Amino acid sequence: MTIAALSALGSLITGGTASATATQSAASLGGVGAVQGQDFASVLAEVASEGMQTMKSGEAAALGGLQGTSPVQQVVQAVMSAEQTLQAAIAIRDKVVSAYQEISRMAM
Repeated sequence: MTIAALSALGSLITGGTASATATQSAASLGGVGAVQGQDFASVLAEVASEGMQTMKSGEAAALGGLQGTSPVQQVVQAVMSAEQTLQAAIAIRDKVVSAYQEISRMAM
């Protein structure tokens, strides 16, 4: 999962205005119109799929490093990318939980 994809997802979650970063992020997901035209579930599924692929790549690179078949630089880059993906996923989870708690506190 790329940081650009997560930024686009974050702008969808928060409903914020499109800044230059959000526009670039949306463009990396297939264009601004593509992100705005998709529903939230499909964007979330796409980001989750990219995240899982990044985590699998990091794990494979780490195993290759342990076996001595992958260069150290490649292992470090893959593991750092996987770590960023995990941190972003945790941040998204925290934001969703916070939004749910805020909604549940609203008077009906």
